[in-house]
Amino acid sequence: MLVDIFIKGIIIGLATSVPLGPIGMLAIQRTLNRGLKHGLFTGLGGTVSDIVYSVIILFFLSFVIDTIEVHRHAIQIIGSVIIIFFGLWIFRSNPIAQPLPHEKPVEHSLLNDFVSSFGLTLSNPLIIFVLIALFSHLNFVTAETSVTGQVLGLTAIFTGSISWWIVLTTFVNRFRTRFNIRGLKIINRVTGSVIMSLGLFSTFTSFLK
Repeated sequence: MLVDIFIKGIIIGLATSVPLGPIGMLAIQRTLNRGLKHGLFTGLGGTVSDIVYSVIILFFLSFVIDTIEVHRHAIQIIGSVIIIFFGLWIFRSNPIAQPLPHEKPVEHSLLNDFVSSFGLTLSNPLIIFVLIALFSHLNFVTAETSVTGQVLGLTAIFTGSISWWIVLTTFVNRFRTRFNIRGLKIINRVTGSVIMSLGLFSTFTSFLK
């Protein structure tokens, strides 16, 4: 039973992290611009946000669903606008002001990397519906699941998610030294453009509903 919960948790953690949304693109950009730890802390912020929503699902599902349903469009629009402006900030960021591939990353900015990605993920609470769908499809936890099982499940989600970020950022970091200032600037613009496009698409679709 516990092994089954752990395996399903790993799958959920991977399913919420592997698709290259805003956090994935941001993790790649920061790994190339600043180094492995910065990309990893970016992914960690998204992972912790997913865990927060998973806890909400387990303990406050009814209240949260009602609240989100009532304010669904407003929440989606606000979250989309935040994503758009975040993408614009990345698009305009200057790689010259950041550590070069052969330079030591700025240690004190790791917390900023974590907080910004955590806030970006948390600004889109509609991810809670993705998690609910995964929980339901995999029959992840039930009313009979013990507290131990629930804690193990959350640990498994974290493990699956952070494992992906370790693999992704390690892989990207291997190619980091091949990028010069021009290459890093292109990465910033591509990443910013993709994130802004995702935000614009989300805003557009929210007005169609």
